[in-house]
Amino acid sequence: MLAQAHGESQNSDAFRRLSYGCTRKLSAGKAKKKKGVFWGIEVTKTLRWHGWEVGKETIKHLILKNVHEKTQKLSYRCPSTRFFFTVFPQPIILRPGMSLTLPIIFRPIEKREYEDNICFKKDEGEFSVTLRATLPHPCLSFPAAVQLPACAVHDVMEITFPVRNIGDLVTVFHWETPSPFYMIPNYSILNPGAECMVKVVFQPKVAAVYDVAATCWFGSEEKRKRTIQLKALSKYPYLQVNVVGEEKEDVQPGKFQDVLCFGSVPVGTTVEKCVEIFNMSVVDAPCRIERAEDPLLQDHVFSCDVSHGIVPAKGKLVLCIRFQPQIVGEHSTDYFTITSAGYLLQTVLKVTGSCKGPSVSLHQDSLDFDWINLGQSLMRMLEISNTSDVPAYYQFDIGVTGSVFSLDRPCGVLEGTTTLALKVTFRPTHPISYHRRVVCLVHHQEPLYVDFFGTCHSDTAKPAILQARHLSWYRTNTVRGLTFYPPDIVSAMLKDGQLQMDEKGALMLLPEIPQDKRPKEYFEVDSMTEYFYDGETSDMALFPPHVNVSPREYDFGCCLPLHKVKPLPLCVTNHTKGSITVFWTLSHGSTFQVSPEMCDIPPLKSSAFRVIFKPTQLNTLYAAELEGFAFYKVLRHYNNIEEDATICPSWCLTVKLRAHTFEEGREHFIPQYILDVPKTFPPVAPNTDTYCSMLLLNTGTSLITFSVNQAACPSLLVKPCSGYIIPGGHQIFFLSTHPVNTLSQQHSLPLQLNSHPGYTEEIVLQSCGESLNLLLEGEGNLYFKPVYIGTSFTRMYTIKNCTRLPMVFTWKIRQSDSKILSVSPTAGILQPYEAMAQAWTFTPDKEIKYLLRAKVFVRRKKTDPVCPETVCYALRIVGEGALGTIRAEKEHLDLGNVLVGDLQSCTIVLLNDGICSLKYILSVEQLITGPPDTEEVRNDPLALELEYSRGTIPARSRAFVQVTVRPARRLHYTWSIKYALCTPTDLTRTEEEQQPLCCIVATGVYPTFCITDACSAGSGSGISKLHLWRLFSLDILNKYLKQDPTPSELIYRVPTRHSTCLSPPAYTPLLLDFNFGAAPIGSEPTLVMLLLENKGVVPVEWAFLFPSDQKLDMEHWAEDAEFSSRELHEMRIQDNQLFSVSPKSGKLLPGQEESIQLSHRHDFTGIDRLPVLLKVSYGREILLNFSGVTVEEGQQYIHFTSSKHLFTPIAIGTSHPPTQIYELYNGGSVPVIFEVQLDEVMKIQKENFQHPVFVCLTPRGEIPPGITGHIEWIFSPLEARTYMVDVPIHILGGESAVITFKGEGYNPNTVEGTASSSKVLLPSVFSGSTKLTVPGQAATLSHRRICFGNIPDCAKASRLVFLNNISESKTVVFAWQISTCKDKRMLQIAPEVGVVQPGESIPCFITLQPSGTASFCSTDLVCELYIQESLAQYKRELQEWEKEKARQAVEFTITEKDLGKQKSPAGRSSGSAETEILPESSAVMRRYKTLPPIKNHPTPNQPAGHVDRRRLLDKESSWVWIKPEPPKPILLHLGVTATAYSLEDFFNKFTSELHKYFLFWPFSDQRLETKFVDGRRDKNRMEMEPKRLSLAAASKQELQIVTDILAGVIRGLLENTQLHDAVRSTLDEPIPYFSQFRCAESAELQDRRQCSTVPSGVSASPDLYPEKDEERKQMRQETSPNNDWLEISHHEQLREQKEMISRQPAFRSLVELVLENTLQNILIEASCGEVVLTAQPRVIALPSSPSQRITSPAPPPPSRA
Repeated sequence: MLAQAHGESQNSDAFRRLSYGCTRKLSAGKAKKKKGVFWGIEVTKTLRWHGWEVGKETIKHLILKNVHEKTQKLSYRCPSTRFFFTVFPQPIILRPGMSLTLPIIFRPIEKREYEDNICFKKDEGEFSVTLRATLPHPCLSFPAAVQLPACAVHDVMEITFPVRNIGDLVTVFHWETPSPFYMIPNYSILNPGAECMVKVVFQPKVAAVYDVAATCWFGSEEKRKRTIQLKALSKYPYLQVNVVGEEKEDVQPGKFQDVLCFGSVPVGTTVEKCVEIFNMSVVDAPCRIERAEDPLLQDHVFSCDVSHGIVPAKGKLVLCIRFQPQIVGEHSTDYFTITSAGYLLQTVLKVTGSCKGPSVSLHQDSLDFDWINLGQSLMRMLEISNTSDVPAYYQFDIGVTGSVFSLDRPCGVLEGTTTLALKVTFRPTHPISYHRRVVCLVHHQEPLYVDFFGTCHSDTAKPAILQARHLSWYRTNTVRGLTFYPPDIVSAMLKDGQLQMDEKGALMLLPEIPQDKRPKEYFEVDSMTEYFYDGETSDMALFPPHVNVSPREYDFGCCLPLHKVKPLPLCVTNHTKGSITVFWTLSHGSTFQVSPEMCDIPPLKSSAFRVIFKPTQLNTLYAAELEGFAFYKVLRHYNNIEEDATICPSWCLTVKLRAHTFEEGREHFIPQYILDVPKTFPPVAPNTDTYCSMLLLNTGTSLITFSVNQAACPSLLVKPCSGYIIPGGHQIFFLSTHPVNTLSQQHSLPLQLNSHPGYTEEIVLQSCGESLNLLLEGEGNLYFKPVYIGTSFTRMYTIKNCTRLPMVFTWKIRQSDSKILSVSPTAGILQPYEAMAQAWTFTPDKEIKYLLRAKVFVRRKKTDPVCPETVCYALRIVGEGALGTIRAEKEHLDLGNVLVGDLQSCTIVLLNDGICSLKYILSVEQLITGPPDTEEVRNDPLALELEYSRGTIPARSRAFVQVTVRPARRLHYTWSIKYALCTPTDLTRTEEEQQPLCCIVATGVYPTFCITDACSAGSGSGISKLHLWRLFSLDILNKYLKQDPTPSELIYRVPTRHSTCLSPPAYTPLLLDFNFGAAPIGSEPTLVMLLLENKGVVPVEWAFLFPSDQKLDMEHWAEDAEFSSRELHEMRIQDNQLFSVSPKSGKLLPGQEESIQLSHRHDFTGIDRLPVLLKVSYGREILLNFSGVTVEEGQQYIHFTSSKHLFTPIAIGTSHPPTQIYELYNGGSVPVIFEVQLDEVMKIQKENFQHPVFVCLTPRGEIPPGITGHIEWIFSPLEARTYMVDVPIHILGGESAVITFKGEGYNPNTVEGTASSSKVLLPSVFSGSTKLTVPGQAATLSHRRICFGNIPDCAKASRLVFLNNISESKTVVFAWQISTCKDKRMLQIAPEVGVVQPGESIPCFITLQPSGTASFCSTDLVCELYIQESLAQYKRELQEWEKEKARQAVEFTITEKDLGKQKSPAGRSSGSAETEILPESSAVMRRYKTLPPIKNHPTPNQPAGHVDRRRLLDKESSWVWIKPEPPKPILLHLGVTATAYSLEDFFNKFTSELHKYFLFWPFSDQRLETKFVDGRRDKNRMEMEPKRLSLAAASKQELQIVTDILAGVIRGLLENTQLHDAVRSTLDEPIPYFSQFRCAESAELQDRRQCSTVPSGVSASPDLYPEKDEERKQMRQETSPNNDWLEISHHEQLREQKEMISRQPAFRSLVELVLENTLQNILIEASCGEVVLTAQPRVIALPSSPSQRITSPAPPPPSRA
């Protein structure tokens, strides 16, 4: 096998090369030493000694070469050991390109390895060369791993790798290789430095990943080993066969077709078709192509030259199949098997084809020449047609010359689908009636017959004219045996009544006509039978001959000398009962003559004739056919005929003659011919004749004679047996045999040509009788797997026709088994060697095992209908009926949340645990729950779709059903899936038969998100969060986003360019305003950051679509040239990007947050509006109207969000209505003064009985630029109705506006009133930590808003907020700012300022203490953030500026150059100082140069965030040192909301909440006179309001006067030394802790006075603490007079004193303050990590002290203050 694989013979040399490998020496290049370059010196890195001996010196030379461009100088040190030495060290100088050889001597003293080095030194450094002497040792070098290509299982893959001997010894190595690897060579010897190639052969048996180690053992004395990793992958091949160019209706597109059909192929031709073998695997697949072995099939008409091949991975192999049919009409079937390596996979290719031959026919079956006179001739046309496309060779068996009837083309080739007109000439030689039945031989077709007949008259003889009816009567009379009588006798019998005529005119004998039997009729016999059974060439004949001649064929042989040829005696025998006359048709000049030419022969007698042969040439072939006609002598004249029906045609006699005149030793003519002979006879049944044709073409220029030795093969009949073929002509032979059994028989027939034994062609044919033989699969056994009762199972069963004849099969099944068992087809035709797969169906009706039998009857396709041959085969069928159920692997499937309108799929796993397959039908029931539960929802179509609702699950297996749900609403869906087992007869099942299978639930959802936070920056940094929330309508936006989208919003489910207009149409009914407020022109853009949060359960894709984002891109010619004003406005905004959104689109996962930035640039004055579509993919569409205002510089402008304002609903009867706020935003660059016109308010008051329904507490005020101002209102309704008032608000120097204020009063005691109170709510509460940051923001607040809730106006509440420094490197300085004075009185922040280190958190306590009046507190605390580094830099720059300013205040510069000259005095101000720009080199002068003068520019008061604060005003400003400006702070907004109620209202509304608050009382004794139960407070407040607002309405001059007076008073106090001493002495005095305590009487008096001011029910009397009184009474009852009365009295006195102290308001406040500070300290320590509030408390158990056992009075309960 190895020799074959490598192409070498198994000789000794080859075996040695194979076993030891081929070796080769390494080239000089590979053996070259490694060199290195050290600072331009090239030298080897290691100098080695090999093969040394102990005691001998070995010298090696170390070469140093200068490869640098400069001369190199170096020195060296000798080796340190005494085994290596060299010449004494001396300096070395190497010029460029020069080399120096330094000898190194090695002198070993023992056998071991030595190592040393020699060191060279240069100015740049040192380098060394290693000196090493090694002992000889074996060492092999080969790769560490080898990766082989992927290989098919049972295939072989090879790869080679080099093995190199890098040791010093001759090395022998051998391999240990695990299977399926092996090495070639496995053993070898390598000389030092030699190399051989080793081949790795990989031949896997299974598919796997191989990673194994092969071990190489080498060495002689000491065995060493080294491994190599062999990596390979093997896979199973998978081959598929596909027929090229074949498309059938029953084959699906893309499927492989494994049936190759050639169709009908002309006989004798070869057709080739291609078949593709596809390799579906990733490895090359070797395969073998074999024909199915069949011992009966000997003549293969299908062939394939390729017997084996390799199909590339993912490729194909093309096979060419040839089909060469030989037998016309035969249908051929064969099978080719494509087998992969190891016989793992066999793919069968079926090839079919049929053979078609010519289809020749004659247009006439007879040719009537009527009658002509002697010496004349007549021509008729005979048409012959070939309807097939196969060319046909034809030949009329009639002499070429010398015949009465002659054809112009007696033989030839008739092309396919053509018609040929032949000329037939009738040239009689005697006055008689002529008739000759001529056969037309056709190759590969049965012969055809035609009747030629005519009559010749002379002057003396006029026979009866022969017509076609006479021939018909003659054939009928022949059948009836009446033609052997001459016409005169027949006429007499007819007259005597012995004969009579039938309806057709034929004669019949009377005695032979029974009453119940018709007379014999002539029937057309098979032409092949008529041709062979003529009674002349065979012993059998259809009818006995009337006249015959003997011999019919004769060979004169060699006729020498020419004049001594013996005549041939002929014998003509008359078998009739009348006298006949024989005429021979002679041709003048013919070498063959008959004597006598005419003769009369009596009845039943014979006459002798002689054939005289007179050759004229030597060495020539002679052949001819003699023709003669015999007829009844009475037919010479028509007068002898009495009855027309008695006319009998003449009989034609033919004799074939051959001869030659070749002299002895003279070579005969060499025949040139083509012989077309089939190899086998067509298949037939035993004892049946079979025929075939043979064609002999004369391709030469000379005559060919032939003769067949019939006696040499008696089992074969050949016709004609002898004859001749003219040059260019052909002869068609017909052969017949009669097989008697099914054994193959070989026939050998000699064909001699040109009368010479040397030209004998041996014709060999085979014949075999074909008996009926049907092959049943599985030896006649058919097994069915268990089947569910009532259902059907179908499997295929194959039967094969094992003969060369088609057969008809018919299945018979018992009537009792017909309902259980069926087959399709029940009958059919099996072509030769065809295998047919039939479908058998088993339908059990009981749970039992079945044993059934069926029979198949086969017969021939063409059999005798009277007695057909039939063979029966039995089939044994085994089956079983069973029951079963189906269950789901998971009975409950929760798909979770599914997008409405979207598809979500899941898989239901159906399990069948039974032993039979189950057919099922699935049904689904839908249940929709959730609001709204309407009839429309219940009637929704099914939102669940099954991949298939019916199917089959095999036994003990599972099936997967794909389920797709598509909810149509945002509701909860429940689908119940049931199943029913079905049968073919009952495909529909009732609900009672359905069984529950599983339940699927899903919830339809829409993608949505919400805005959870918003903040502003830039020009809008002064907008509070609450105001920003209203400007952008975020509450309404969140409300819209929670709703379901309308159908129009889902026209475009995703952002799409769909419009051709500049202003796309909106498909949503929702419209919201995104108001960016106002800012002066040129200021920073207004930035608004929104935090989007996906609080849903599905991902959300959102996008802000500007009009340009929705417009289709069109060509310029398609654009509309005319634009509306609105379109122009929007185009200007988009082109200049006045509005922008970043990012414009995004995707949010569930729970994910993302911030977006919206900006409005203030580049143009006016109002900017732009419709922007907020599109949620598969969700809502909301049209957002972006709007913003840009005002002129210095313009006074108040930005009104809306012209309407709605107050919070107030309950009627409220004694102290709260204060409410209306916000105004100053969007300009200068302060704005507003005035509220209260005429309409007073009108409403008059209409309501002078009750102040609307009260404006701040009718006038000033709002700084970029700040939100507040107008305080009190809404106090009288009735439960809605109040409205239009109030003009005037802006001094600006535009005024009329605002409609609307308030609603409700009755708190009714349900409607409660509903009314909930109409207007505060915005959503901001909880959680701050997540939005602006650029540059280094700190965040832990909360965005603090809601104190409902509190009494005399309570104090605190909240904790952390300021977190999120920067890692920047220190932040913060400062809290409170907007209004009222807020400053109500709110306290500790600490107000501070520093936050990087990563640190600072707790800030926000304390709210209402001002004593009911109000809705909603304020915005601003925390200013500075970076400490920027502040420090600002302070440094400011100090330098102030220092320079102070210096310039006392410094002046003399600029006169010539003091002697008189010049006008010139003063110089700080604003006109000149500075001289000196060159860079003037360092000394620059040192004393005066800095630019200090100047403050009167810049206008610009809003926060202005970018050009240091903009220079004029050209001279370049010489002015501008004062440094403080850094711009980052503003953090903290919203604070609370509702303060009077104590009475709070008690009435929130009684259960009162104990949560500490009621704060002032330390003074005066009563709270400002609290009234009735409404007088509001009235007095209205009267006091002008006084309170007088300071606010004062002018600047008045304010300056007040400021100066107060400053003088304070300055006087500060300069008074007596006041200072008094303060110091007060500070030195100790503070008495109990100084605020009073005597008991005063305490009780104070308690009574205090309680008198508290309403009933909330008094501070002891009734509020009943438990204290009970304890006091109990103690008094338990205490009895005893010896300790004095002690008890003392304790009681102390207890009463403590109780009196605890009732003091000052003490309560002090305790509350101490507790508050304590809790704040704990929280601060917890935030710093010093205290863990969640830690488990420790319990320390101590022994009780004896002193604690003494009974002591219980301590008083803690105060509830």
